[in-house]
Amino acid sequence: MTQHDRLLIIDFGSQVTQLIARRLRELSVYCEIHPYQNVTDAFLADFAPKAVIFSGGPASVIDEGSPRPPRSVYDLGVPILGICYGQQVMMADLGGKVERGHGTAEFGRAYVEPKNGDIDLLFGWFLEGKEQVWMSHGDHVSAIAPGFEVYGTSPNAPYAITADPDRRFFAVQFHPEVHHTPNGATFYENFVRMAGFRGDWTMGAYRDEAIAKIRAQVGESHVICGLSGGVDSSVTAVLLHEAIGDQLTCVFVDHGLLRQNEAQEVVTMFRDHYNMKLIHADEAELFLDELEGVSDPEVKRKTIGRLFIDVFQREANKIEGAEFLAQGTLYPDVIESVSFSGGPSVTIKSHHNVGGLPEKMGLKLVEPLRELFKDEVRALGHELGLPASFIGRHPFPGPGLAIRVPGEITREKLEILRKADAVYIDQIRKHGLYDEIWQAFVAILPVRTVGVMGDGRTYDYACALRAVTSVDGMTADYYPFSHDFLGETATRIINEVQGINRVTYDITSKPPGTIEWE
Repeated sequence: MTQHDRLLIIDFGSQVTQLIARRLRELSVYCEIHPYQNVTDAFLADFAPKAVIFSGGPASVIDEGSPRPPRSVYDLGVPILGICYGQQVMMADLGGKVERGHGTAEFGRAYVEPKNGDIDLLFGWFLEGKEQVWMSHGDHVSAIAPGFEVYGTSPNAPYAITADPDRRFFAVQFHPEVHHTPNGATFYENFVRMAGFRGDWTMGAYRDEAIAKIRAQVGESHVICGLSGGVDSSVTAVLLHEAIGDQLTCVFVDHGLLRQNEAQEVVTMFRDHYNMKLIHADEAELFLDELEGVSDPEVKRKTIGRLFIDVFQREANKIEGAEFLAQGTLYPDVIESVSFSGGPSVTIKSHHNVGGLPEKMGLKLVEPLRELFKDEVRALGHELGLPASFIGRHPFPGPGLAIRVPGEITREKLEILRKADAVYIDQIRKHGLYDEIWQAFVAILPVRTVGVMGDGRTYDYACALRAVTSVDGMTADYYPFSHDFLGETATRIINEVQGINRVTYDITSKPPGTIEWE
């Protein structure tokens, strides 16, 4: 993406570095995250950033061998923003002083007040006298570098905001990227405006550029795309089809563990609506036969993964001239595949989407979404005209309903589960709650309970409803449905789904639980 203004984020190991990138992308600014040890003089010359941000990190600049950027970064003549550890690095590199805690460590909410007048970086800040921010530091700056002034202080951080406006160097002790710094978006907006970014990173532009890149990479060759019906693979498939048309063949492996009518919806949309070449490999019996009697969740996952690879490879071998495999790799996958301490790993998520197939099949990879976050993928899907029902779908696990059937999988349980899940999701949509929830589903429990329906005794399955809110799936909290909603939903499931006579609601957060049941 060399035609865009580019911002470089030098990563020193903060757990929230990705949030910096997401805030900038929301401002239509193209940025990339790179570990500090990969940022050399040659890298800087090649990347040619319009601005640089130093992330936070767990290290101490006082320690010998602590992470540092190359000295040449300060001679680029571009704005630099240091955050938390990034501030301490700037001060240590440029002649200031950093010391151990001595009672000035801060973790959590703090309030910063203005000092020494105003600068453009703080436009829209301190309108009510002080700003809430989020601190997370042990060391502290005890003397600022020559040329810097203090523009904000907190009780435990006298140098909470510092700047050298002439050199356009800025440094803050807090984290403006996190939710708990409510005015953080304004802070970043000011920084990129001062740096002269045009806000030219849009999904409309990305679509055109990605199509050109795909055509240049693929040429006249054929491409195979593993299609699951999820957002990532769907957007990948539609983008590729727009770029290369009939050179693309999608393979949809139906393992019999999908939700109600899901296979039909996927095949209909891609084969009929988009007129794509699509192989529908209906292998439900193969998968369910192999899973019979299996209750261990890891064995289930490995069995499904092995069979998926076998089926996909068998179908792919029938496609003449295929030289490329398309994957829906996203930017977080790329970031997570880079070891902070050891540099790039050998492969990028070889299990992602299709479980190591590139190595097995000798195919080259096409990854047209590898520069995008999930929300950007959804925006690109909108640009490509994908139905809103597909763009906004909740995440669905690769092993499908297998991990929502704790214990042994049977065809009977799967059928009951599909019907109960359909009722639950229908209820959520009817009440206008679907887009507020990260993920919602039903799990059928490996127990039968006694019930009374009419004048008769029942002995049927219990099920658990699960709905969580989350940003990225790494942490999650249960959705606070009203008791009226839960009661209405439970009544519908018991009345409409034969085989269930008891409904529970899972109120476990992650951690300590997981989102899925297995």
